[in-house]
Amino acid sequence: MTPTVLLLHGFTHTGSSWEPVVAALGERYRSLTPDLRGHGVAAEATPVTLAAVLGDLDPLLTSGGVTLVGYSMGGRIALHAALAWPERVARLVLIGASPGIAVAGERQARRRDDKQLAEEIEDSTVEEFAHRWAQTPVLAGLPEDVLARAHADRLRSAPSGLARALRGLGTGALPSLWERLGEVAMPVSLVVGERDGKFRDIAERMAASLPQAEIVLVPGAGHAVHLEAPERVAEIIERSGACPAT
Repeated sequence: MTPTVLLLHGFTHTGSSWEPVVAALGERYRSLTPDLRGHGVAAEATPVTLAAVLGDLDPLLTSGGVTLVGYSMGGRIALHAALAWPERVARLVLIGASPGIAVAGERQARRRDDKQLAEEIEDSTVEEFAHRWAQTPVLAGLPEDVLARAHADRLRSAPSGLARALRGLGTGALPSLWERLGEVAMPVSLVVGERDGKFRDIAERMAASLPQAEIVLVPGAGHAVHLEAPERVAEIIERSGACPAT
């Protein structure tokens, strides 16, 4: 039976962003790459809430052998899904992801910032915001071909949908899962780029709390490892067996 991998994209991207990884996996996997609410073909889907997105994912997690992969925002959602349906997820691969913001005051401040940014997105064209988002410091240093692919992918969405996604699925909107990491029973691979100092630190903190975790550092890569090194990400997904405890 062909194993299933469910890949969840990050904010401003769509399921199409996984195409290089899916190509590297080939026919060895049944790859599912949905557009999350607020993005791509799901740009107008409402409401854009964690509960609604988990409802969309529910029918895709049909067996106990799914490998669940998430990048950035998609990684946070993947963590929530794994905690909601631990019997359906065999393994987690989290790329440049975090469990959220632990401190309530910081989370509230981030929610206010995200609300302001959402209003600015609504006042922009998708082209204008795509150019702006590409300048985000955590995305600095991407190769030109990767930048071009990411820009084309962002144009598949609409400002109204992205604004709803930021309000409903942003780091400030979702509850922190730091205190629940000990409940994540399945093996977890924390994939982080060598140049992504912020998320390298987060990965180290997460690994200390997860029962079965490994940190996979990808040389030369930044935050968007799956865009910069899709073949390496495919290799990580294909690895079987439990991760060593960290």
